[in-house]
Amino acid sequence: MNPNEQRLTYPWGETIPEPGRAIVVGDGVRWMRLPLPFALDHINIWLLRDEIDGRQGWTIVDTGVARDEVRAQWEAIFENELDGLPVLRVVATHMHPDHVGLAHWLCERWGATFWITMTEFVTARLWSRPPVNGTAEGGAGGNLALAHFVRHGLVDPIAQDQIRQRGSYYPTLVPDVPASFRRIMDGDVLTIGGRDWRVIVGYGHSPEHASLYCDTLRMLISGDMLLPRISTNVSVFSFEPEANPLPLYLKSLKRFDALPDDTLVLPSHGRPFKNMHERIAQQHTHHAERLQEVLTACRVPCSAGDIVPVMFRRKLDSHQLTFAIGEALAHLHALYYQGKLRRLLGDDGVFRFSAV
Repeated sequence: MNPNEQRLTYPWGETIPEPGRAIVVGDGVRWMRLPLPFALDHINIWLLRDEIDGRQGWTIVDTGVARDEVRAQWEAIFENELDGLPVLRVVATHMHPDHVGLAHWLCERWGATFWITMTEFVTARLWSRPPVNGTAEGGAGGNLALAHFVRHGLVDPIAQDQIRQRGSYYPTLVPDVPASFRRIMDGDVLTIGGRDWRVIVGYGHSPEHASLYCDTLRMLISGDMLLPRISTNVSVFSFEPEANPLPLYLKSLKRFDALPDDTLVLPSHGRPFKNMHERIAQQHTHHAERLQEVLTACRVPCSAGDIVPVMFRRKLDSHQLTFAIGEALAHLHALYYQGKLRRLLGDDGVFRFSAV
């Protein structure tokens, strides 16, 4: 456990749910965990006891990716953890594959409604479209993504080829998205099991991420906006190449400032924790330190590719590398839009940033 983690409180210690089983974390709230095919190897799923239109059942928050082994674990959850009741509603915090990949399957299987913010729904529908002429351009892969990363200093030909081939990656993990949805917006209140859960929208990690807070239970389903052990990825990708997401993310964290410090945070990755305001402060400190590192490195002209080893001092696979370059570029853009860096397009077609 790193020093930052030691400042957090984990009510369940090292305990995590077994496959196909759940841990009760509050009245009517259960914690499950599903596998992911990435270095970040799991996602937490939240099952909330509910009643809609007189029907007793459950609301699911987030879904896992569309893989057979994940569906098999869901079947075990249906058998072991639903108390013989149906799924009534599926809520997705955002459109990343681990959060929305099985939304269509779950909604079809149970006749459940799908709840998500508008921007996340539209983006998921767009990216999950079947490939055209054998290729797709969704997320951090494909020819458009490759051109973006090359423009920002990706020189490794093996990594370039892997990114080119990943254009259809999103549809493999999210083969379909429900055709209709219930829109949720910042400040909306979802009544789940007779309790109010307030929607808190955040930006920077995804287009319109929704966290859910229940004051009665003092619980925050934080999605990816607040994680206990790792820093939430904040990246600039090809679909919005001039984006400035880091200030959006840091400003979004302020939306949690008014929540009680004894709030139990239910994150998408890692273990439920308390001392939320300590973790928020850690995130501000972390990014301030990274920004200073990037600014110092840019005493000589640097591309985002040059900044990756400054920010990430470990070996990265191709999946991690795309997010690392995207995050390096997010920090460069934050400084660029503040006027602390200038940007020049070189004769080689690569953008480089240097301190003003």
